Amino acid sequence: ADWRRDIQRLAAHENVYCKVSGLVTEADWQHWQPQDFRPYLDVIFETFGPGRVLFGSDWPVCNVAGGYDAVVGVLADYLRPFSASEQAQVWGGNAGRFYNLTI
Repeated sequence: ADWRRDIQRLAAHENVYCKVSGLVTEADWQHWQPQDFRPYLDVIFETFGPGRVLFGSDWPVCNVAGGYDAVVGVLADYLRPFSASEQAQVWGGNAGRFYNLTI
């Protein structure tokens, strides 16, 4: 749909990254399920690839809809099929590169 098309347009620019954050706070706070986010995560990872996606916890705001552990769990479950290197990129490596951090 329009959202997918817009994401694809953004991803066409190699200098643009996507931060995955705020998923649970945009869902039904009391009834969301991890699988609710899969279609959105699929689009993000298909268009940006694991080398241009950053994790964002949305903490402390995420506490209204499930808490930090729940947010991490959603993405951790989604990333299981990805290689250890790809997962490390999403969890912090990409942010370090994007923000030019030396850790």
